[in-house]
Amino acid sequence: MSAIEKLLNQCKEPTGWFGRFMLWTMNLRHSRLTDWGLEHVAIGKRDTILDVGCGGGRTIRKLSARAREGKVYGIDHAQMSVAVAQRTNRHGIARGHVDIREGSVSRLPFADDMFDLVTAVETHFWWPDLPADLREVVRVSKPGGQLLLLAEVYKGGKYDQRVQKLIQLTKMVILSVPEHRALLSNAGCMEVQVVEKYDKGWICGVGRKPL
Repeated sequence: MSAIEKLLNQCKEPTGWFGRFMLWTMNLRHSRLTDWGLEHVAIGKRDTILDVGCGGGRTIRKLSARAREGKVYGIDHAQMSVAVAQRTNRHGIARGHVDIREGSVSRLPFADDMFDLVTAVETHFWWPDLPADLREVVRVSKPGGQLLLLAEVYKGGKYDQRVQKLIQLTKMVILSVPEHRALLSNAGCMEVQVVEKYDKGWICGVGRKPL
């Protein structure tokens, strides 16, 4: 296994001291991407929100600051990510404002029609079965609820040559702008928008569950 593959595997499922370091760097590196993505959705102070693939937990902290009278849930399949996210949000957890669990996007441990907003930051390209997993996300969203997919890589963007190498080296499912739009539409979303920030190589996909 090459050094690049080892690094990408740590992004997917952090372990050991290097995994803790990766989660710390992801909390820093993804902060501006997250802020940009959250500009494209409405967040109410009483909203119930889910962050899928919550990593080190910084997105949860941002969401809980906005939905200050609601509740924010996080889920991640990696034990270390859950532990770090829980430490990052320990005050919110102590107040009952935040709940972070280990689990899979393919089988979310939540009831139908539960969330006003579901976010996924730098994670959907790792999902085991992206079309089916997004339908699972739609299942737990409230009618009229929003979905937000964010990534700092996509096909056809500023860093397309780098993206093509990633696709060859890994099992990441990296999509173009039209493919993001089709993914959300095929999962049953309406009001689908896909926004690029070309100078950064960022992409944001937004949809809404039908009423």
